[in-house]
Amino acid sequence: MTKTYLLSILFVFCNMLLGQEKVIVGAERFEEYVPKLKSFNNKVALVCNQTSMVGHSRLLDTLLAQNVNITKVFSLEHGFKGVKGAGEHINNQYDEKTQLPIISLYGSKLKPTQSEIYDVDVIVFDIQDVGTRFYTYISSLQYLLESCVENSVEMIILDRPNPNGHYIDGPTLLPRHKSFVGMNQIPVVYGMTIGEYAHMIIHEGWLNQGNIPKYSIVKCLNYSHQQKYEVPIAPSPNLKTSKAIALYPSLCFFEGTNVSVGRGTDKPFMCFGSPYLDKNKFNFKFLPKADETNKTPMFLNEICYGEDLSNEEIYDGIQLDYLIKAYKNWKNTSLPFFEQKNLFFDKLAGTDKLRLQIEGGSSAYDIKKEWLYDLLKFNSIRKRYLFYEDFEFDEEVYMNRLHKSN
Repeated sequence: MTKTYLLSILFVFCNMLLGQEKVIVGAERFEEYVPKLKSFNNKVALVCNQTSMVGHSRLLDTLLAQNVNITKVFSLEHGFKGVKGAGEHINNQYDEKTQLPIISLYGSKLKPTQSEIYDVDVIVFDIQDVGTRFYTYISSLQYLLESCVENSVEMIILDRPNPNGHYIDGPTLLPRHKSFVGMNQIPVVYGMTIGEYAHMIIHEGWLNQGNIPKYSIVKCLNYSHQQKYEVPIAPSPNLKTSKAIALYPSLCFFEGTNVSVGRGTDKPFMCFGSPYLDKNKFNFKFLPKADETNKTPMFLNEICYGEDLSNEEIYDGIQLDYLIKAYKNWKNTSLPFFEQKNLFFDKLAGTDKLRLQIEGGSSAYDIKKEWLYDLLKFNSIRKRYLFYEDFEFDEEVYMNRLHKSN
């Protein structure tokens, strides 16, 4: 019996002693992937960040202690330590502890060059996702899968639960709005783990020319899409709490407007506001300040008027009322509500229709009702790729949820 297998058994035994079925993430299931990494002394590249933990140890350190031949690390948006701000350019560096090279896939490039991957046998991907189309980890995953095809490299994905994996919602992306914040025709909230989504990418033919890489997925144990999962480590600097992660699918749309989501405050993605919202209609104000991960937050040192959602009850589903209320109470005639230079809002939504509906005065109920057909169509495809017990979703469930949130 190997040491890695004994460690894996220990994790399960400790949870049994606690009298609960704790979710066992893929990274903890050593017996499922470590032997393959060690066979033939494979050269391994690790895709990881601050969330890639096994107990209290970094996955990187744990695998090195098991004599896995890790030669390099690839880092994504927010960097290896998860402290870089959204959209911040990240350079290559070295891990201080191991001196392994860390190659950034969120700086001068989004995809490994041939010279960076040609000497790799296996890529291990272990990143905590939050289950929204515009959160860029899944876009990086797709580029990495393409690189694996092009360079005959195997990928092992260590699955982790999705904190927004208990429902689906949002507009479905139209191909003409494809970007790094939305690469495939899926809704904003797609209700899949990153392993399930990788399975979909590959077998729906979304990689270049529909090629299929050599890959495997180490599944979680004791996880179901019927449960709400709380991540143990913040997946990025401004998603610090479970409340922020739950609100993220709704509030991220503000990133395509001239309204702040609270970056530079103690409530990022738990509030919204702007100096140009009618202060008589909003009872909350905040003052964005520069910090380590928000060096130049929107409206730096300006009083913003808006809403504090940190203590609000959050219903499953995207809440459009925040956007619509802000749009209706916009008070700056020279600065448009929606950012105009790149129409980033349309990239986030995956369509221009949502913006046009808000501008045209449509209600949240009427807008969301129109998403139903595409959601039902997507869900029928989604079910082919699930590894875990699913939630119930049909027209009645969606409409009941829609009535509840209005």
